[in-house]
Amino acid sequence: MKILGISGFYHDSAAALVVDGEVRAAAQEERFSRKKHDARFPAQAAHWCLKSQGLQLSDLDAVIYYEKPLLTFERLLETYLGAAPRGRGAHLWQRCRCG
Repeated sequence: MKILGISGFYHDSAAALVVDGEVRAAAQEERFSRKKHDARFPAQAAHWCLKSQGLQLSDLDAVIYYEKPLLTFERLLETYLGAAPRGRGAHLWQRCRCG
């Protein structure tokens, strides 16, 4: 089984390729973009992981996105409350589409 795992949209986005339970390749996006703590979708890191193993997207059995909603919500809440009153809680509720 070939699985590409991705993590992104907050600091240090990355991709990892696992083949039959063994990590075959892993990279952080910042290594390619040269932007410290790059939070963008790890497209270049994912491309490198696949290319390093001679694979294409169609060869994968699954693509997994790392997300823990409660931890993400907690991180956003701390960020906005830390910036209060500038942070203005309204942004938090609009951004996470809660409520």
